[in-house]
Amino acid sequence: MRRISALAVVTTVVASTWGLGASTASAEPDEARLVSTTVVDDQQLDIEVYSPSMDENIELRILRPTDTVTPSPTLYVLSGVDGGSYNNSWMDQSDIVDFFSDKHVNVVIPKGGESSYYTDWKHDDPNLGRYKWATFLTEELPPVIDVTYATTGTNGLIGFSMSGTSSLNLAIAAPDLYDAVGSFSGCARTSDPLGQAFVTTTVVNFFGNPLNMWGSFDDPTWVANDPYVNAEKLRGTTLYLSSRTGLPGRYDNLESEWIKDEEDLADVVIKGGLIEAAAADCTRHMATRLDELGIPATIDIHDDGAHNWGYWQDDLHNSWPVLGPAIGAS
Repeated sequence: MRRISALAVVTTVVASTWGLGASTASAEPDEARLVSTTVVDDQQLDIEVYSPSMDENIELRILRPTDTVTPSPTLYVLSGVDGGSYNNSWMDQSDIVDFFSDKHVNVVIPKGGESSYYTDWKHDDPNLGRYKWATFLTEELPPVIDVTYATTGTNGLIGFSMSGTSSLNLAIAAPDLYDAVGSFSGCARTSDPLGQAFVTTTVVNFFGNPLNMWGSFDDPTWVANDPYVNAEKLRGTTLYLSSRTGLPGRYDNLESEWIKDEEDLADVVIKGGLIEAAAADCTRHMATRLDELGIPATIDIHDDGAHNWGYWQDDLHNSWPVLGPAIGAS
């Protein structure tokens, strides 16, 4: 009864504050297609791909291997709650470009999807619009990438924070699409009260309504998008899960390149510490779940560290010896 009452209160507040969106109407059939390409440098391209499900052009950054003739695998790299906007992208905050400069792999980094969880929302949201990111990422985008960029058809996927949940969910939704998946500082639990509170906190960052995403808190769509509950469907996928404890670590100080000033440091240590501690708890539970199911996974939980880009850059480096070979990257 306490759970039902709590969820009822949250449902009422969310519905009254952000408004329930209209049900998504069926659009005229169309095809995803490459709309534009802008050369950034010898390694990087900015492209736009039209998404029929969202009826808009989606911006993406592409990192190409030096050898663009020999087919290469593809690594899809997702962003956090801000969708890689506001100078808070992998390109802005990490060495991802240099890291992949000597590796034979296509790297695809979508831009956009603030507070989206990269999922298909049940309803259009008054503030966020139409979100059909799962359809775009698993059905519309891969054929365009494969046709355009000499790929092997073998794919990997990584995400952090918000998209650390998404990377697992997308792998469950499209089991034949991704051979390897990384989840950094994510929370695999979404359908229990704590998981729903975590999701709600993330979605309202950009004034979205979580009830427009997966419906009311008792809607079975929440369970359908819970990687912990659906972990069995990850069998056969190479998995790398990581997190920190939330205690201040080597990047959580004023000497760190990821800390701007004292105010930023306080935010990272306090707020970021709490978020990372919750992510660590989620990671431990998911690790136990996978172990109980007999599903192999690399679990990397560090003794310290908050919710900070420095650690996600480390995760990118540390996960590659696991994820790279799984997709045939060299």
